[in-house]
Amino acid sequence: MIKIALPALVSMLALAGCVPAAETPPQGPGDPPAAAYMALGTEPGWTLEITPARLNYDGDYGETKIMVPNPGARPSMNGRAYVTDRLSVVVKHAPCSDGMSDRRYADTVRIVADGKTLQGCGGKILSPDTLAGSNWTFVSIGGVAVAADRPTALQFDGARLSGSAGCNRFSGGYSAADGTLAAGPLMATEMACPGAGMTQENAFFKLMETPVRLTFADDGTLILTGGEGRTAVLRRVI
Repeated sequence: MIKIALPALVSMLALAGCVPAAETPPQGPGDPPAAAYMALGTEPGWTLEITPARLNYDGDYGETKIMVPNPGARPSMNGRAYVTDRLSVVVKHAPCSDGMSDRRYADTVRIVADGKTLQGCGGKILSPDTLAGSNWTFVSIGGVAVAADRPTALQFDGARLSGSAGCNRFSGGYSAADGTLAAGPLMATEMACPGAGMTQENAFFKLMETPVRLTFADDGTLILTGGEGRTAVLRRVI
């Protein structure tokens, strides 16, 4: 075993604002397409996509499909509503759990599809209340996508973290309090991995030599940013 001591990691959780309410702003000829608003629910499973042009509902685990023109958003209490003959949607800016995992969303969504009322969640994926119990996999390290044939992971379990950046397994203690994450000393195995596995692991440990900022993107990905613009992007495993 080789012992790798990492300095304390300073954490600043930057939460983005709620999903914009009301109408989608007009687009000019050179503007990029507006992002679709997504919502989902369970028991029975359904998904909803709201684009500037249409409402696309897929319900009953795919057995029911409703696609109607977007009638435009109406202001509603702490949110907005869309009303058509077959499909009505109310988006309320209130945190929501999907009921199947600990993933939380910015909005609570109620739909009425052909007279059937369903509840679900939508909008921005909120950052977790705590890192404890969360599992992640690396998307990129140092701006380079991780090798598909090198499994990666980062887990926070109780007072310990563990994982792999593509080659060796590492583990150690950590604490998170008052916006600060402190990790280590970390222990890692001494296996040599030729090619991309070792390269991305070295880049990750280099990143962790100095304090890193933690931010969460709207899609729930975790971004670690350190000195000299070094980054690692992780996706949560639910």
